[in-house]
Amino acid sequence: MIQFNHANKTLMLFAAFLPLLGLYGCGQLASPQKTATVDLSQVTVVLGDQVGGTRALVEAANALEGVPYKYKWASFQGAAPLFEALRVGAVDTAPAGDLPVLAAAVGQTPLKILATRVSKGEGLGIIVQADSPIKGVADLKGKTVVVSSARGSVSQYQLYGALEEAGLKRTDVTVKFVLPTDAAAAFSSKRIEVWATFDPYFYVAQENGGRVLRDGKGINSGLSLITASDEALADPGKRAAIADFLKRLNKANDWAIANPDAYAQVYAKLSRLPLNTSKSITQRGARELRPVSDDDIRALQTVADRSYQDEILPTRIEVRSIAKQSIWTK
Repeated sequence: MIQFNHANKTLMLFAAFLPLLGLYGCGQLASPQKTATVDLSQVTVVLGDQVGGTRALVEAANALEGVPYKYKWASFQGAAPLFEALRVGAVDTAPAGDLPVLAAAVGQTPLKILATRVSKGEGLGIIVQADSPIKGVADLKGKTVVVSSARGSVSQYQLYGALEEAGLKRTDVTVKFVLPTDAAAAFSSKRIEVWATFDPYFYVAQENGGRVLRDGKGINSGLSLITASDEALADPGKRAAIADFLKRLNKANDWAIANPDAYAQVYAKLSRLPLNTSKSITQRGARELRPVSDDDIRALQTVADRSYQDEILPTRIEVRSIAKQSIWTK
């Protein structure tokens, strides 16, 4: 088992260098494919990512081998900076949990939901120090809870759901928003008693003695989303490249489920986390990828309406208006 300080420093170092590690060009690619209207060899897409998770999956499966376009990776420590990059056109795609996508759309980030992944909700939750006197969510009354990464995160939604489940009101706790690497450092030094966060930070904290009060199972929708900016989708070349990327990502998901050890090895290399830690994170993060469906839209609308009711989102959003179901098919 790794020491928490070591793991925390690893996460912080990884996150600090992600923009440098992630932004790379793939160079001149062999046998570019052309269509009557788009020369894909002249297209470059910037693939947004969080904590290197999508990149690790794609590289482990060699899913982008021989693509007829160029690509770059840009990785961020959480959804808030990722969607700011999408808003200003620094990235073309962005994977994130359900609520961060809805919050970005409400916050005037022009985007469309193209695909969904399904998980069990165990990759996020509320965690406390091992020696904390807090024994359950009901004991959080009067406490301060740090939520990563920003207002409108999946962790905020999970916290509010857990509070309601325990018979508490949102106003029974004080919520502070802290980016995950900063929160990890504070939790490691015991300056944070209660932390609502997500993998890989959530798992590393557990592995090093943190005690889980409640994970996201039964509260969160279990959906994470692949989005693209309206600007990228309006460009015929980028739209075609993004559609191709989704098909390849789908194959990579299937490969990862069938080859968990190989997937974990690549994740460990990119994240600088120990292999055993990486195996656990990737195994519970292995998820089916599918085009956004009517059922997904209904589930997301429930999240949107609940978040508006709980004042997480300032306005109500019609999810179907930001879903694009025609970009790719399995």
